[in-house]
Amino acid sequence: MKGKDCIGALKALGEENRLRILRLLLSREQSVNGISSALEISAYNVSKHLGILRGAGLITCRKERRERVYSVAKGYRIQLSNGRKVMDLGCCSFRMEELPK
Repeated sequence: MKGKDCIGALKALGEENRLRILRLLLSREQSVNGISSALEISAYNVSKHLGILRGAGLITCRKERRERVYSVAKGYRIQLSNGRKVMDLGCCSFRMEELPK
């Protein structure tokens, strides 16, 4: 990721709940209701945050029956080593275990 693409991703990650959502999606795919339940955020707010993350290209969505299931976009390198979760954007990386819970 370079230039303006990186700026969009960083802006999307500039909000604590979006970081929390992304950290959850690093562990497993989730629906809006699953995210809402796990993070104790209203489904309405989760949907708004997912739209921003999706617009920045950080997550993808697929339809499964009547729900949409969200996951981290495959284009990002996710390294799982020694129990550490790192999301590498190319311009910078985030250590997900060090971010606010």
